[in-house]
Amino acid sequence: MTDLDQLTRALARNLRRWRNERGFTLDALAARSGVSRGMIIQIEQARTNPSVGTTVKLADALGVGITTLLDQERGPRVQLVSAGQAVRMWSTDAGSHSTLLVGAEAHGPLEMWEWRLMPGEGSASDPHPSGTYELLHVTAGEAILTVGDETYPVPAGSSAAFEASVPHGYRNDGTEPVVMTMTVSVPPAR
Repeated sequence: MTDLDQLTRALARNLRRWRNERGFTLDALAARSGVSRGMIIQIEQARTNPSVGTTVKLADALGVGITTLLDQERGPRVQLVSAGQAVRMWSTDAGSHSTLLVGAEAHGPLEMWEWRLMPGEGSASDPHPSGTYELLHVTAGEAILTVGDETYPVPAGSSAAFEASVPHGYRNDGTEPVVMTMTVSVPPAR
């Protein structure tokens, strides 16, 4: 069994578990997440590997972190994640990528990400639930942060924090790669 097969099965098992734990029907989760009922069925039956956007929408609707949906086993209170265990969630042929480094369930999901954006590339995100915050720290290059209709340059050594309940995104308009670390805090589902 490949790593992708294991990840697909873990996602299927955890999505079904969290949907049942929250008391959501397939239709209720579809309405909350904006993901079709048919797609949720395919994911729960491990018949598809959904996009990052779909996985984020489902996690947000359930009030859990992506790490919780992708967790292959329940472990001890201290979770050590080696570089080889970090989950590459998005990548391009040019070398841009986002990697989920580690996450936890505190008073809601809390995730830490590593991002690399190659020159001319970017990534856009749909709004997250109200009360979701993102913190980012740029270690190389200059990221261009867009929150709603506003754009903010974030050069190396600088950080930004914002409520991510509006459309937002990151891009690299420069000539060097942008490297940044991001933390996402999602409020618990109500």
